[in-house]
Amino acid sequence: MGPMLIPNTRVCLQHFIPVLSRNILNGLHKYVPACFKLGGLSTFSTKDLNKHGVIKRKDFKSKDFVIKEKPAFPKSVFAAGTARRTAVLMKLKAGISDLEEPSDNSRKINYLEVPDRPLTASEWKRLKEDNERPDRFEIRMMGGIFKSSADINIAKSLLAYVAVDSGTVAYELLLRYLTLCVYGGHWAEMYDVYDIMKSRFRTLDTGAYSLLIKGFSKTERWEEALVLLENINKIITPSPRNYSDVIAGAVQHGNFATAWTQYNQLLEKDIIPNQDTWKYLFEAGIADHENDDKLLSILEHMRDNQIYPEVTLANIIRKWFECRPDQKWTGRISTVKPSGVCQSCRSLLESIQLTEEDYADLRDSVMKNVIEGKDVFKKTTPEELESFKHFVSKRPPFDVVIDGLNVAHSLGRVSQSQTLLAVVSELNQQGLSILVLGRKHMLFSTQSWNRHHMNQIQQKAHCFFTENISEDDPFLLYAALHSGNHCNFVSRDLMRDHKACLSSGRTRQLFFKWQRGHQLVLYNFVPGKKVRFRKIQSYDTIAQTSANTWHIPFDEEGTERSTYEVPQKWLCLTRLN
Repeated sequence: MGPMLIPNTRVCLQHFIPVLSRNILNGLHKYVPACFKLGGLSTFSTKDLNKHGVIKRKDFKSKDFVIKEKPAFPKSVFAAGTARRTAVLMKLKAGISDLEEPSDNSRKINYLEVPDRPLTASEWKRLKEDNERPDRFEIRMMGGIFKSSADINIAKSLLAYVAVDSGTVAYELLLRYLTLCVYGGHWAEMYDVYDIMKSRFRTLDTGAYSLLIKGFSKTERWEEALVLLENINKIITPSPRNYSDVIAGAVQHGNFATAWTQYNQLLEKDIIPNQDTWKYLFEAGIADHENDDKLLSILEHMRDNQIYPEVTLANIIRKWFECRPDQKWTGRISTVKPSGVCQSCRSLLESIQLTEEDYADLRDSVMKNVIEGKDVFKKTTPEELESFKHFVSKRPPFDVVIDGLNVAHSLGRVSQSQTLLAVVSELNQQGLSILVLGRKHMLFSTQSWNRHHMNQIQQKAHCFFTENISEDDPFLLYAALHSGNHCNFVSRDLMRDHKACLSSGRTRQLFFKWQRGHQLVLYNFVPGKKVRFRKIQSYDTIAQTSANTWHIPFDEEGTERSTYEVPQKWLCLTRLN
């Protein structure tokens, strides 16, 4: 009886299938070469002076921080993977052996055990009745079939049972079945569901359209995905994934003109392309070089928007360069020396330092949006801010600004005042003009704040102490930016909230570039020994080109990079003719 029900499922469904809207998330399987591995990392010390001597204060120029390599530790707090490694170390110090997040039982879907063969309607009924939780039995079972990649005929027999038992099939169940068909590559079944939907409904929801676009793009009927994309465009703006799917379909079927037409439409709608889209276009470029200028414009877009390709895309970009018929290029995976020199081609990469024009733009934007912004007086008072501005104006530009409270709490095993004094002394020995920002409670003698230490700090540096409820960051940013492009600052705070306050994407990128080139973060201090800081990067981590080279930083496979971190591996492309 079971085999007779399964073929009749489609006839039953044609009269009873509504549609459910759901978001369809997808990630295409990516091939990752095994050659991309994480390189060594390093630190530096600020103990030694510049070999050329200390620059006089009247010049207001930057004093050089002397590099001392220590390969076992990250170059910079902004290096990809640093946040992850720091979390591991913190877990180990706390006696925790892994970083697994606690399970969230409230979000866990309790899938059912899936039968090993299609069942008859009576068998499905008994299985449901015997289940301890018969509610949403069919939904949970379809989810289990999808998760376990079980035989599609089991899902068909489940639908047949539902149609016979209830006289209809709920739209949620049908959409889950469609998901199974698309992700499982069951194209004939996908066509059947689509025909049923077209016959029953004048229009579909965006979730169903997205599923069908993804599925049709992979088949010989890929051009129908273009029609589906146009239909979804009448409802909402299509997603980057929708465009990526139709572009993939066009490229895979050799219609490169259609792929570029869809890409141009995506740009006209101000939709940000995803990396799969670029991957398909570069793949098309390997076979068809008529659009080389457009592919180069993609690299310029990555540069302008500080976008880092994933390792798969980087590998395809390399192949595209190496197969260009009119030019001979070679590509290698490389790292960059602390001096900014590429280890592969020996080219010097772009400096991390801002131009005078960019620095002026950044300073003005920070003053307007962060220092004088509408929320600043939630962190201080107008009187205190004006007092600080007057304080700064009466002193020469500073070489380094220290967030005293932040630095003092960097190392738990040493008293706060001792840590701060060590940092100030280290920088003072280099002849630097120092500003320490603190809070008034630091001036009261306690176990954490030794009065003798604080007196020494005030002898070695300019000091400004705010009210205890005030926030230090606006003061630090004001003093550092007011002092000039040579001024560094010391803090563990990554300033993400302040960067978010800036009005434009370009200004936020300038802030991040300035931050990476000027922020010192305390790495280690043992009483009686040198103070060590994480290294300030000397070169900019963006896609960049010269007459005969391209250097493209990319995300390595297996490295978890936070949004405020930058990759450490580079694709070095060199033109040989």
